[in-house]
Amino acid sequence: MQKQLSRFDLIMLVVSLVIGMGIFRTPVNVAQSAQMQDLFYIAWIVGGLIALCGALTFAEIGSRFPVTGAYYKIFSLSYHPSVAFAINCIIIITYSAATTGVTLIGSEHLCRVLFPNSGNIEGAATAIAFGSLLLFYLLNLFGLRASSKIQNVLTIIKISLVLILICSIFAPTETLHAAPLTPQPASPMDWSDYIKTFGACMVAVTFSFTGYQQIINFGGETKDASRILPGAIKIGLFIIIALYLLINYAYVEVIGFEELKNSGSIAALLAERLFGPYGFPVLSVLIYFSVLGYVNANLMACPRIMFAMGQDNALPTVFTKVTANGTMIVSLTVFTLIALVTLLFGKTFNNILNYTVFLDCLGTAFAAATIFFLRKQAKGLNDSEIYTMKLYPLLPIVFIAAFLFVAGSIFVSDPWTAIIGLGIFIVFVVIYFGRKSAKSAS
Repeated sequence: MQKQLSRFDLIMLVVSLVIGMGIFRTPVNVAQSAQMQDLFYIAWIVGGLIALCGALTFAEIGSRFPVTGAYYKIFSLSYHPSVAFAINCIIIITYSAATTGVTLIGSEHLCRVLFPNSGNIEGAATAIAFGSLLLFYLLNLFGLRASSKIQNVLTIIKISLVLILICSIFAPTETLHAAPLTPQPASPMDWSDYIKTFGACMVAVTFSFTGYQQIINFGGETKDASRILPGAIKIGLFIIIALYLLINYAYVEVIGFEELKNSGSIAALLAERLFGPYGFPVLSVLIYFSVLGYVNANLMACPRIMFAMGQDNALPTVFTKVTANGTMIVSLTVFTLIALVTLLFGKTFNNILNYTVFLDCLGTAFAAATIFFLRKQAKGLNDSEIYTMKLYPLLPIVFIAAFLFVAGSIFVSDPWTAIIGLGIFIVFVVIYFGRKSAKSAS
């Protein structure tokens, strides 16, 4: 593979892989779960610290294993190809559904600006989302270098959007509601109630911070990856943590914590504070372009997983086909088709997405645990070119424990969702061995 990506390219990818639409919606869920303003802030701070532990862990994994599609290959190397196949098939489904969902939300925002007097925009939003996915598929056919340049521009727009919303703190004070809501008296809570409440908060917070681990899929196409990739993950994560903490502070300061619990479009309220009646149209256009950054990042990252699966014969070897400009033509085309089918059958795939959240949590924890295998494998070697985190093994243990805690919280609150998620995992394992047996028989 050609070494085409720089540190700046990777930083922009990290930011876009994490910041989709979540930060414009999940603070409402966190506020509803927390009930208390202090716990709301604590959840976001703890979430940032956990993400930092994960970033340092995956920085070392990426430095020690700089290959294309590394997120698949670390599972195959450290556990078993069947586990790698199942987890990464679930990731492909999850990210295709997330890509489609985010594209549709962004398209709906744009439709409200283009067709302000239309009562039903569902058809138009679907058409715009379909066209957006197809457009970025075509742009990615020009190769990694071209798509990374587009990604850099879209990520800068995304960061600018969040910074603009944060600036609402400094805008002239205006009443957003007729009267502030009176805080409801808190019910008495014991330590188990606090743990359950904190766990509920951390489900939304944790998944608002996830996505950066997929950056290790670009290790084989990064210049001096063992040195550059770790720094890009760390810098990208610091930018995300800063933006998340600041915009959540803005939500509470501008909207009010009690109002935040019951708000609809919280980003629109900040935009209204800044731009008055023009706030929603301005915000909607910016959100649409911000969403495209998330779409393009997934169209870049997920085909590399499928490429690695083709190399390992977990998928047909045709998935390893690469054009002269570095485009993984088959993998990119198949992932785009999955996303387009998801768009047309959205409700069915959204149900599947709900069931895979639990598995995604476990998968991230087990992916981080591969650092122990990689360290053991390299024991006795002294390679100054490889990034080595400080406070090992504390940081990966904290990260893994946090994700297992969130998985446990999901299981406690909705055990059937977790059980069905495990059932989906088993189905993919059966598919792997079934395909292997069929191949052996032929």
